[in-house]
Amino acid sequence: MPVWMGQDFQPEPARAYRGPDRRQASTPRLSRHSFWGGRRRAARRAEERHASFVDLYGTRLWLLVLWVALMNIADSFFTLIHLQNGGIEANPVAAALLETGRSGFVLWKCGLISVALLVLTVHKNFAIARAGLKVSAVVYTVLCLYHLSLFWV
Repeated sequence: MPVWMGQDFQPEPARAYRGPDRRQASTPRLSRHSFWGGRRRAARRAEERHASFVDLYGTRLWLLVLWVALMNIADSFFTLIHLQNGGIEANPVAAALLETGRSGFVLWKCGLISVALLVLTVHKNFAIARAGLKVSAVVYTVLCLYHLSLFWV
């Protein structure tokens, strides 16, 4: 007699019915949980780890976003100082923003970068967004180091 037919066979207990699947749609990019009350820090299943959205973000991600934001502000500050000392703006987009005045330049530049950082943060589980955050952190850091080097030339 096979073992499964013997007395040692223990069938799995049936799962209790919990009603219809409540996950009719995938997690949205932005919801009220994105800003308060979220519970989802990572994907539940291995196949969902890439290209999924969550509503809680890790400390390392927030530190990276904060670093890029601070480097953006420093870039704006150094740009204005160098322009006052006779420098020119090489970036055509920043040059166009400078036509709005100093405060307009800073507000527009910080606003545009903030929107870009928000998009990259929400898409943190997408490889291109993670690469974009890392590349922008490196580029802004190098740019600020370049600005600092101009003071010693």
